[in-house]
Amino acid sequence: MQFPESWLREFCNPPISSAELSDLLTMSGMEVEEARPAAPPFTGVVVAQVLSVTQHANADKLKVCEVDAGTGATLRIVCGAPNVRAGIRVPCALVGAQLPPADDEKADGKPFVIKLGKLRGVESQGMLCSARELKLSEDHGGLLILDDAAPVGVDIREHLQLDDTILTLKLTPNLAHGLSVYGIAREVAALTGAPLKQLSFPPVKPKHDATLKVKVEASDLCGRFSGRIVRNVDTTAKTPAWMVDRLARCGQRSVTALVDISNYVMFEYGRPSHIFDLDKIHGGLTVRWGRAGETLELLNGNTIEVDEKVGVIADDQAVESLAGIMGGESTAVSDATRNVYVEAAFWWPEAVAGRSRRYNFSTDAGHRFERGVDPAQTVEHIERITQLIIDICGGEAGPMDDQVLALPKAEPVRLRVTRAAKVIGMPITQAQCEGVMTRLGLQFSSEPGIVTVTPPSWRFDLKIEEDLIEEVARVIGYRLLPDTPPQAPVTAHVRTEAQRGLSAVRHTLAGLGYQETINFSFVEERWEHELAGNPDPIRVLNPIASPLVVMRSSLLGSLVAVLQSNLARKASRVRVFETGRVFRRDASVVDADRAVAGVAQPRRVAGLAWGRVDALQWGSKERAADFFDAKGDVEALLAPRSAVFVADEHPAMHPGRCARIEVNGRVIGHVGELHPRWRQGYELPSAPMLFELDLDAVLERDVPVFTALPRQQAAVRDIAVVAGEQVTHAALMQAIGAGPSGLVRSARLFDVYKPSAPSADMQPGERSLAVRLELLDDETTLTDERIDAAVADVIARLGAGLGVRLRG
Repeated sequence: MQFPESWLREFCNPPISSAELSDLLTMSGMEVEEARPAAPPFTGVVVAQVLSVTQHANADKLKVCEVDAGTGATLRIVCGAPNVRAGIRVPCALVGAQLPPADDEKADGKPFVIKLGKLRGVESQGMLCSARELKLSEDHGGLLILDDAAPVGVDIREHLQLDDTILTLKLTPNLAHGLSVYGIAREVAALTGAPLKQLSFPPVKPKHDATLKVKVEASDLCGRFSGRIVRNVDTTAKTPAWMVDRLARCGQRSVTALVDISNYVMFEYGRPSHIFDLDKIHGGLTVRWGRAGETLELLNGNTIEVDEKVGVIADDQAVESLAGIMGGESTAVSDATRNVYVEAAFWWPEAVAGRSRRYNFSTDAGHRFERGVDPAQTVEHIERITQLIIDICGGEAGPMDDQVLALPKAEPVRLRVTRAAKVIGMPITQAQCEGVMTRLGLQFSSEPGIVTVTPPSWRFDLKIEEDLIEEVARVIGYRLLPDTPPQAPVTAHVRTEAQRGLSAVRHTLAGLGYQETINFSFVEERWEHELAGNPDPIRVLNPIASPLVVMRSSLLGSLVAVLQSNLARKASRVRVFETGRVFRRDASVVDADRAVAGVAQPRRVAGLAWGRVDALQWGSKERAADFFDAKGDVEALLAPRSAVFVADEHPAMHPGRCARIEVNGRVIGHVGELHPRWRQGYELPSAPMLFELDLDAVLERDVPVFTALPRQQAAVRDIAVVAGEQVTHAALMQAIGAGPSGLVRSARLFDVYKPSAPSADMQPGERSLAVRLELLDDETTLTDERIDAAVADVIARLGAGLGVRLRG
């Protein structure tokens, strides 16, 4: 909501500055998003009248003007504007005037000073100004022509009220009563106690008895419909400058006099209205719900198709207007219009809400009607519009037609004084509550400890007790709330030594080259079916976008979507991760703090790597990230805990390049390459590597345990064994049985050899595995006999458990 402060002060003028007014509105819940001057600073510009105009002797495009600027002497000014002519009144910058700086770089932000000078040999004693030169608008088509009644010699800032402030309010949807200048003035009067101008709408005396037949068929669409005919209007009449200026300061450009009048009253009192060309209406008007297949060409040029859920105003032949939103082109007023029908109605908010967005546009009228417009003053506002039409365009008004079908019923709301004091957090008396209701213009009745309020017709937001408590708090003033320290003790949440913080996990992944992403928890249903294997995801009742209809049970779909977005922007290397909650059905979950019955919300951490394993460099050969790179990143994330990787399957991953991740025998996630089917389905040039882990398991860590330095020297032995292809690394290490309790403290596979052709010691399907064993006894020095016996025991266990033999 944008409007000039001067217009507001015509209705209510409290003795406070512009800055104090802005702060007052913001602290009352009507946030002032911007307060800017109506014009930049300049001085020395006055209203002047052009007395005569002659052609410059030495320039075809210049003219020499005799100008009366109220200085007591006629000024000679050279001007090149195409619209300069004798008799007009324009802004004149006198010698010494300081104008706003020019837009070019040479101006350097300094004001432009008018000096006495010569143009093609003729002395110019000032400058006649355009709106653009004064930075009032971007119009540079000629001089800014003022009203003929503008007093000569008066400062142009005073005449045009350029020392005004333009206020832009950011209103929440419940503040429908604030969508007009008078509505804001009513709030200022309540907040400051300054008198509010009482409205008066003297009825326009009818000059004829013509009426238009109007039938309202849908009372659930339109609760009240008012209108009147005005004949013999001059639609070519010029909108007064004062109205054009006010509309401009509200962010609305001038169109025609009739349209401007309708818009002006909308900004003034919050009442959208519509003016039909009476002679283009066939028969009468019918207010009803639309019918399937009906079409309407709107004033914005769009042609739409309506149905049974869209309200319309139709004549005997076709639909003529989209109810409460926008009129139709077929009955729009034009320069040829002579007779008009002025309409103002109360449209139920539920019947208008969402209709304009359905057709991908919005209007000021729809914005107001879907929040609620006062149904009590349709007749009064038509009287105001009629009087403005007669004053500006002439015409003869007919009788008023007012049909009242169904209006909102004001349900009384009870306010308990003790409840208000408890919620607000400060002592509140009944007298204070009654005073607030009086200042707001709300009717109420009182009994000890209770104030019962009947909301007025313009307040659609007063439904429950908390609404009244809010009114009490904001009118009394939020600044009066005491600074009360919290009563409960504030204690820091201390993590155990066996846990690390989420920030540590994020920093570890960032150190591995991953970038963090944040995505919505609601995702496309396709992702859940394909990438999470979830046939019955939790559905969103009111999705913010049509594709995002389910809650995610895996983070992988979001990361694949991030990869697609980056590839669309020609990224050559993508490494991203995300931490967040997922949502899956679980009947074992009951109502608890931060939980929903039947829905588990575990935390996950997931990552995706695609493209080169390293950023572009000269030190290593370029290669794409593979399964083992992702596996190494997972190991680094879990360090110093050791994970076991077991071949497994996952709906999102390649069946032969996927592993489940186990820590201490517990499955905590999966790592692998994206399934070829989904690589093709999501149109990726190559498959990314993925991992997803249980975040709570990742946050766990082993408490460090002191271990004394060994007093004996370790012995190292290398063995080479022949094993079949089916023997995995995990099985090999488990069979060796390295650990702190025995002589074999550690084992590490350091070479794998597979001959290109069968040999004497290796058959097809076999390979040679070289393992380094570290042996240590903390108490005594190992002898060769004990070392050989320990190695022989390892080989025996490998042979017995895995069918592995020592390579010859």
